[in-house]
Amino acid sequence: MADIDSSVRHRFRFSLRRAFAALVLVALARPAAAQPLVPPRPDGAEFMSRYGFHLSAAALAHEDQRFAWDTHWGGDLDLVDYVKGRLTFLADYQAVLGDEFQPFDPNQGNYTLAVSGSVRPADATEVVFVFNHVSRHLGDRPKRFGIAWNVLETRLLRDVRVGGTTFGVQAEAGYVTQRAYVDYRWTAGLDLRAFRQASPRVAWFGRLHGEWVGVSEDRVGRKGQQGGHVEAGVRVGGPGGVIELFVGYAKVIDADPLDRQPAQWAFAGFRVLDD
Repeated sequence: MADIDSSVRHRFRFSLRRAFAALVLVALARPAAAQPLVPPRPDGAEFMSRYGFHLSAAALAHEDQRFAWDTHWGGDLDLVDYVKGRLTFLADYQAVLGDEFQPFDPNQGNYTLAVSGSVRPADATEVVFVFNHVSRHLGDRPKRFGIAWNVLETRLLRDVRVGGTTFGVQAEAGYVTQRAYVDYRWTAGLDLRAFRQASPRVAWFGRLHGEWVGVSEDRVGRKGQQGGHVEAGVRVGGPGGVIELFVGYAKVIDADPLDRQPAQWAFAGFRVLDD
């Protein structure tokens, strides 16, 4: 147990050192600007009107050797903005790394693909209709069956500015149309974000995210699941994008694809965005 605790502390110290070094490198760069959930309306229809890229890594404080790092990379793009709304495609790859067999042991690879269309009933407000596919896989471990689900969902996005703080609100609910292995029937989520400029180059941000999953109780004999996370950090602008440094705490539904068990951990990491 002492060795495990030492490993967890080492990962956190390593992550924080990397984050501090990145902050120093970009501290004299261009201003960091808030990313609105709802892009402004264009004057006319546009093709390939927006693209967003993300890359992140977070060290996890957990005694289970399967959960040492959580990483994401991917992007989303607006294929067409038709003024009253937009058609968007998103792709995200999540790799969960442990340290069971080697220092960086990628034991999970999870894919999310989504296509959506939206309408803008008012400025800074958007109603989005999404088809979402999630597929979960094991790395370097045997698994000869699929773990995946499809969701048809509706989202409401809203940006609000109060004084010097920008708030973003996202609420969503969906019906699971197809599933393999999982017992999910419906999903819901609420995401609250706050962003405040501290200086021309630096901004503070916070995020509170909750999610709920309804299940078929007769399938594996369990009740509905709840999860989410809270995080806070600093955003600094760079010549080609921005970096976010953050710390937080999470409860993850079905953290391992096979166990059907939640896990909780503190985390610290960085996130790179194109703007």
